Amino acid sequence: MKFLILKEDILDELQLLQGIVEKRNTMPILANILMKAEGNEVELTGTDLEVGLKTHFAAEIDDPGAVTVSGKKIFEIVKSLPDGKKVTFKEVENLTMEVTAGESEFKVLCLPKDDYPSVPEPKFEKKIAFPVDRFKAMIDHVFYAIAQEQRYYLNGALMVLKPKSVELISTDGHRLSYTGCTLDDLAPGKEIRVIVAKKTLSELRKYDEGTVEFDMDENNLFFRCGHRTLLSRVIESKFPNFEAVIPKDNPNIVVLPRGEFSDAIRRVSLLSAERSRGIKFTFDKNRLRLFSSNPEIGEARDKLDIEYKGAPIEIGFNSQYILDFLTTTEAEKIRFELKDENSAALMRPEMDEEVKSLYVLMPMKI
Repeated sequence: MKFLILKEDILDELQLLQGIVEKRNTMPILANILMKAEGNEVELTGTDLEVGLKTHFAAEIDDPGAVTVSGKKIFEIVKSLPDGKKVTFKEVENLTMEVTAGESEFKVLCLPKDDYPSVPEPKFEKKIAFPVDRFKAMIDHVFYAIAQEQRYYLNGALMVLKPKSVELISTDGHRLSYTGCTLDDLAPGKEIRVIVAKKTLSELRKYDEGTVEFDMDENNLFFRCGHRTLLSRVIESKFPNFEAVIPKDNPNIVVLPRGEFSDAIRRVSLLSAERSRGIKFTFDKNRLRLFSSNPEIGEARDKLDIEYKGAPIEIGFNSQYILDFLTTTEAEKIRFELKDENSAALMRPEMDEEVKSLYVLMPMKI
């Protein structure tokens, strides 16, 4: 195998593959990427057996072939080369790849291409697609509430595709984040519900133009954006019934200016307990008082004038959980819907946005 390519034309692809290749080296081959040169294109593939990425691009092919090489080392080598240089990749004897650019020369040991795990090929026959910018905004709304634990169904976000709409939902057991978007051209046929792994969503956030096409088979989900295709193993578990978790009858409603509310929470959280990050919120007639204390440091108080005519409520929340929501929405005002100090609260932008969002938050004892 031998091909030539401009440094800049391969560097971005190698960088994207850094998020895919296995770092822990449980299987040495998973730290490698598969390089295949054929016709006038090079195809790069990386996988950790759960998430994979295939990308292809034009290059000058002198000798077709395929080999696997360390994803981390080949990226570091190409990154270190001067901008604007043409880079030659050549497989030489004894499973070695030679990388040259100008006077720079590297020889990197490879592994046999036949040892590389097979990566399924999608067909993209469903004609399901959504704009990258809107889908990224939706991922931002749910990403922070995805759990990292042994219950696999919580280690991702539920994606619901319906005629003319797409929804994403995540929960870690303490909070639930929902986002939805209307897309007039979306026609998946019957409703589709799949759990998308956190790592897959993290990679999708790196794409920034065009549309994302979606397809799936029995075992895999596929997302194609331009010349890149992301593959993700299906998480075969039942996601919690999120519709039942969203409060429908919280009668005490307050509308808060997002900026002032965020600033007050940040100030008071400075002296909150480090583990719980808990703040006590006291809603009274046209007034909100915030309080935190840490026996080892001290305590903090703040106050906001608000429009509130509901019943007095004293309730505790994890301050970071509230800030997660406030920093991912651009709304100037936030609607806070409460029932009592023991029931879940509902937060949402006061005005409808292009990407709809709801946030359910369980209270905590303080």
